Amino acid sequence: MAVASIAVYDWPELWPDLLPVLLNLINNQTNLNGVHGAMRCLALVCADLDDKMVPTLIPAMFPSLMKVVSSPQIYDTYIRSKALSIVYSCTSVLGTMAGVYKTETSSLILPMIKPWMQQFSSILEIPVQPENPDDWSIRMEVLKCLNQFVQNFSSFMKSEFEVLLGPLWNTFISSLRVYEQASIEGTEDSYDGRYDSDGSEKSLDSFVIQLFELLLTIVGNSRLGQLLVGNVKELVYHTIAFLQMTEQQVHTWTTDVNQFIADEEDATYSCRISGVLLLEEIVNSFGTEGYMAIVDAAKQWFTESQTRKMSGIASWWRLREATLFALSSLSEQLLETEETGFESASLKHLVEQLVSEDSTAGPLEYPFLYARIFTTVAKFSPMLSSGALEHFLYMAMKALTTNLPPPLKVGACRALPQLLPEANKEIIQPQLVDLFPSLTDLLMQASDETLHMVLETLLAVVKAAHASLGLVESISPVILNIWALHVSDPFISIDALEVLEAIKGVPGCMHPLVSRILPYIGPILNKPQEQADGLVAGSLDLLTMLLKNAPVDAIKAIYDVCFSAVIKIILQSDDHSEIQNATECLSAFVSGGREHVLAWGSDSGSTMRSLLDVASRLLDPNLESSGSLFVGSYILQLILHLPSHMAAHIRDLVAAIVRRMQSAQISGLKSSLLVVFSRLVHMSVPNVGQFIDLLISIPAEGHDNSFAYVMSEWTKQQGEIQGAYQIKVTTSALALLLTSRHNELARVHVQGHLIKSGEGITTRSKAKSAPDQWVMLPLPTKIVGLLADALSEIQEQVLAGDEEDSDWEEVHADTIDNDREFLQSVSVSASGRHNYEHLEAMAKVFNEDQEDQYEDDLLSITDPLNQINLSNYLVDFFVNFSRSDRQLLDHICKSLNQSQQNAIQMVLQR
Repeated sequence: MAVASIAVYDWPELWPDLLPVLLNLINNQTNLNGVHGAMRCLALVCADLDDKMVPTLIPAMFPSLMKVVSSPQIYDTYIRSKALSIVYSCTSVLGTMAGVYKTETSSLILPMIKPWMQQFSSILEIPVQPENPDDWSIRMEVLKCLNQFVQNFSSFMKSEFEVLLGPLWNTFISSLRVYEQASIEGTEDSYDGRYDSDGSEKSLDSFVIQLFELLLTIVGNSRLGQLLVGNVKELVYHTIAFLQMTEQQVHTWTTDVNQFIADEEDATYSCRISGVLLLEEIVNSFGTEGYMAIVDAAKQWFTESQTRKMSGIASWWRLREATLFALSSLSEQLLETEETGFESASLKHLVEQLVSEDSTAGPLEYPFLYARIFTTVAKFSPMLSSGALEHFLYMAMKALTTNLPPPLKVGACRALPQLLPEANKEIIQPQLVDLFPSLTDLLMQASDETLHMVLETLLAVVKAAHASLGLVESISPVILNIWALHVSDPFISIDALEVLEAIKGVPGCMHPLVSRILPYIGPILNKPQEQADGLVAGSLDLLTMLLKNAPVDAIKAIYDVCFSAVIKIILQSDDHSEIQNATECLSAFVSGGREHVLAWGSDSGSTMRSLLDVASRLLDPNLESSGSLFVGSYILQLILHLPSHMAAHIRDLVAAIVRRMQSAQISGLKSSLLVVFSRLVHMSVPNVGQFIDLLISIPAEGHDNSFAYVMSEWTKQQGEIQGAYQIKVTTSALALLLTSRHNELARVHVQGHLIKSGEGITTRSKAKSAPDQWVMLPLPTKIVGLLADALSEIQEQVLAGDEEDSDWEEVHADTIDNDREFLQSVSVSASGRHNYEHLEAMAKVFNEDQEDQYEDDLLSITDPLNQINLSNYLVDFFVNFSRSDRQLLDHICKSLNQSQQNAIQMVLQR
């Protein structure tokens, strides 16, 4: 250890003699202690090699390492394992070098492949020994080396690898027998959780996991994977056997159900998870052959488990549970295969046979099997019959309301969120009534690992139990308590909020829920400095949830208790999360209360001044950008719902927004403020020119005026703006600006495309001395280009949707013709009328393509501009532009790229 520690710093530059000394010790067979020490030292040193050292070390070291590995009669397993660990370290570095130094690494690796494959074969062909961690360790080192060879040098080793497959298969099969006895049955020692003197794990599990990792790498390799296709059924069959629950897992999960949930939810490092990953790769890489191998293996194990059951073998259920675990883990891939048209009747029949056969077994005697039945039914619910789904839905609800083992209740909790949404709500109402007290009891006993699952189940039950007003509302105190206890946990607190939101949505629950929450939330928001970390920000989230889509009288009740406190938090807090959440909360107040917000206060003028003070603070250039993140949405609520009160302040508001934009460090903040400008453009119609004049009259630091600055940022940011609502508003506003034909448009020049600066890699010093340069375009040209890009993007989305089931190469065989056919279908026909069926399809695809996470639901719901059919709008714009000034449009098009020109010209074709 001392030598290795010094070598890390001094070798090879300051200690060139170290390697010859170590190799001399290794080659001296008369001093095995010296060999042992030198090998251990060399293994430690080689764990931290770089690409400069390895090419010189391999020719010097590998002959000696080969001599050690190939001489089991002289060197013990520990020394040979260390030699193999050095081979692994060196080949790992060679693998990283291969991409850049292909010729050099090839010359080093080619002479090594055949002799080392022979040594690997000789080690793997011997059956795996039970209760022998030294045997497992040396095999594990072989598997690690093979993994590197397959990953990085498969092109050189196909013929040698064919010879290796037999010994590798022997190791795989014999290891299953050892694993069944040691881990699954627990009759032999698996050395679980034990380590050797170097700190390396020597358990049977770690060896099997490494074996699965190698097999997964081989299956996923395009060259070597095909060698396994002929044996894929046997590979899948034996892999499923490895997925059986071990004796240790049964004991641990029986005594600690929270650990059962945690291990399954987190996909904990284990043989079961590694085996599933291999099965997933088999399906992904082998397609139909992989699919059929999974189904056939599941059928075989079903028959085998039946035989064991009839023979009185107590562990029969483990094979059945492992089969269901394999199928449910692969459900997504298997269902996708069904959707492609592959004959899936055999899978449907198999799953229904498995779950119906096993449901007759005793739940008290086989709780883990029952739990797996529930999750399997949930995963395969799209393909199972309605009768089967209804049967297991009732079984799951009964499992939660009776005194059954905890693992069974876990399975029921996992099934209900999948099964309840599709169930007949009227028929199951009586059963749902009994679920609330049972789930409440589970919540009271749940650990952090369990809470997410129980809350998810409760959410599904609340949504289904729409008629049970009293029962639904009665659980709100428990959910509120969980929310309060975990307010700083973003996952559990969000789960609790979702349940409360579902309760709010049940008819008749809104007002009782508000009455229950306000006495708790009010004191927190009115004395924020006295609260625990995260409680104020979390309370504001809770309040925002209550305000959204609430009736006016409920908003009034919340206003009376919390409105002033929310404003004070924004004006006085230095906590950015509190400011953000308070801004969203205030936006919800304005969106829901509208003019009432001003009338509810003792002085409407004072309330309006407070709202403007909030805008002023959020737009303060000295406030960090994260604190101002949601100011754009807030200002939009003010101008949409209090327009007459905001009209007198528009000039000051615009000037403040410009200053805030110029100091903004977050792109998302700039984008949200650009949406505000876009909305103001729309509000100025038909006098868009007057709004441009307003911007021209406001100075902006570093620019001629605010209009020049805003347009320079807008044209740069437009492509980064996310969300269907935001894109609709900003894109259509650009069209309105251009339609105004204001003289200032032609005077402003903005950033166009990047000028390529020669060839070669751009280093930091080169970038500093020669920064990027951009073509400057007249603003009208840039706007037309952006509008063409928007139309082109919608077109691509529709084409992708139309052709997703066809061969991708066919889609791209004649791109221009496809584009022309598509755009002709949405352009003006000979009669002058648009094909609105296609336009609606474009709009639908556009809206579905935008991710929900970018949407501001307050705006998308309340702003009528969200109803814009953007594709229709753009086609109309280009057609009208062409009719009014075709010469100008043709002139602008000369400066656009080919894709933009194609999009515009195709729209204009008759």
